[in-house]
Amino acid sequence: MLKRWFGRESVRRLLHSHVVQLNSAYVMFMSLVTVIVGFSFNWRVGLALLAFVILCLVVAVAFLQRLASSTEAYVNDLAYQVQQGQEEALYKMPIGMILLNDHDVVRWINPYMARYFDQDLVVGQALNEVDERLADLVNNHRRDEHSVIVTWQKRQFEFLVQERTHTVYLMDVTEYEQINNRYKEERLFMGTVYLDNYVELVQGMSDSEVSNLRNYVTSELTKWAEEYHLLVKVIDDDNYLLIGHEGDLTQLEEDKFKILDKIRQNTTRQNSPVTLSIGIAYGQSDLIKLADNAQKNLDLALGRGGDQVVVRAESGQARFYGGKTNPMEKRTRVRARMIAQALRELMNQADQIFVVGHAKPDMDSLGACLGIRRIAEMNDHQCWVVFDNQHVHSDITRLMGEINDYQSIKDHLISPEQALEMVTTKSLLVMVDHSKVSISMAPELCAKLSNRMVIIDHHRRGEEFPENPLLVYNEPYASSTCELITEMFEYQPRKSQGLNRLEATAMLTGIRVDTKSFSQNAGTRTYDAASYLRSAGADGMLIQRLMKENPSSFLARNHLIAAVTFIDGKMALCVGENDRVYDPVTAAQAADMLLQMDGIDASFVISRRSSTMVGVSARSLGDFNVQVIMEQMGGGGHLANAATQVAGKSVEEVKDQLVQIINGEKDPTSTEDEEEDE
Repeated sequence: MLKRWFGRESVRRLLHSHVVQLNSAYVMFMSLVTVIVGFSFNWRVGLALLAFVILCLVVAVAFLQRLASSTEAYVNDLAYQVQQGQEEALYKMPIGMILLNDHDVVRWINPYMARYFDQDLVVGQALNEVDERLADLVNNHRRDEHSVIVTWQKRQFEFLVQERTHTVYLMDVTEYEQINNRYKEERLFMGTVYLDNYVELVQGMSDSEVSNLRNYVTSELTKWAEEYHLLVKVIDDDNYLLIGHEGDLTQLEEDKFKILDKIRQNTTRQNSPVTLSIGIAYGQSDLIKLADNAQKNLDLALGRGGDQVVVRAESGQARFYGGKTNPMEKRTRVRARMIAQALRELMNQADQIFVVGHAKPDMDSLGACLGIRRIAEMNDHQCWVVFDNQHVHSDITRLMGEINDYQSIKDHLISPEQALEMVTTKSLLVMVDHSKVSISMAPELCAKLSNRMVIIDHHRRGEEFPENPLLVYNEPYASSTCELITEMFEYQPRKSQGLNRLEATAMLTGIRVDTKSFSQNAGTRTYDAASYLRSAGADGMLIQRLMKENPSSFLARNHLIAAVTFIDGKMALCVGENDRVYDPVTAAQAADMLLQMDGIDASFVISRRSSTMVGVSARSLGDFNVQVIMEQMGGGGHLANAATQVAGKSVEEVKDQLVQIINGEKDPTSTEDEEEDE
């Protein structure tokens, strides 16, 4: 009987439990001990105890049988309920399921999924025949590790493909996405509006004229804000606060902030051209951080020359709008005097000074380095010019030959490797003619002195900008960095020796190169700086010798120009041979010469710079913004002078990309500055 009872499946499963086995062993052991002790005292007591143990065993077996039966019934009932639940879930749960075979033929769909198809019979058909859009979604997300939100049949679904089991899951989340989108659209953005040239413009105006100008600008901004449901608040005569919802910001970006053009054009007709710069931040709930980021974006817009809008989230990529006019020359030198004094104070706090230009230096970059070295020497400080003589152009090679005759300058020329060995925590680094570490001649040195850095540059500021510079002198209105540094000499100690002949010549050459012999971007202060340098001993004949061109470069430039084609009759395009490497300076010179043709508003020269890199040099007369064209290709520069470099493409592919952008974008916007055409 016991054998038959213990042979039951339910009892065997119960006896396999470790808890039951341990308890049974313990009870049997104690029973055996009790019987043995009873027999040791008296055999009658032992028999009585043995009978009692047998009785208890029979009762325990009966209870164990009942427990096994009830457990088996519970497990069977639970298994049935689980099975029923699974079947109900497959048919009634609000999640669509599609089972496919190896060839994406539908094997089975649940009823929830069937209501999305028009066909009565879906099973057995290829998915791309049932719904081509759904088949594309499956192919595109087949290897995704996590679910994604997709749009299908005008609804939003959380979409997941299990490639191993060929199962597709879709859960309708349209209502949740609508709530999420509404939340995003109703989040606040904050902006700062600044009148770039207000202070200079109102000088010499009467009180009534100033009042009329301010009232007009405020009125236009108010009407613009009402149109897009924004709040605009006057902070100062030239400063406004802007607040709105992100949904309205999308519309502003689609319209490309036309308020900039409207105010500039209308005030120009009144001979009082006002330009606006706007910095906008969004994407977070902390209003203090939002205001700080809006101010940073405004600083970026002003650093790029003003008359433009910068829109950026805290960790996102900036989007630029506007920037259609050249930066206007400032009429005051107060900022130059303040920068000169601040630079002297920083030099006084440093044990030594390093000055570095950009890679592949031009005359403006090296001339600016020599100018900073002279300023440091005039203030009794040791200054080292960091210079790498690899891959330099012929004019720089000639200048280095002239430097050999000036021992004091030659002794202060060091390589980037030497600079890294000499630098200390108290050293000061001056970056000239660039503000991006990626194009610096000594990027490791810039990284090491990232918190001890001064930036002096005339290029439009890009997103890549050092985080914590001690001093920034970034003036896009200036013709060159040499012009900015020349103005500082007026505020240096008179007792010390000023510029020598070679330094003055190098700086004047830098101005001449960047202004195309004073034909472009040359303002009144440019001529003042040139006059100062000429009085300091700049040699015109030496400039001519430095700027002489190699015959090979001359022929290469003419070869490029000979292949010119035209776009819409107003844009000249030159494309070099794909298997021939051209010097960047040669390409830039070719672009400059193309502008001399009648009727040409802009020129583009595409040439291979290395085996993996294709460069584009872009020029215009100022009526066409080549900067935003180059920014769309990953580069940057100025409105009339810009460039980019594209890796991994052929010359023809870059040409097709450029032509497509020119033809498809009448008012292109930019993403990020990467390269300057030096």
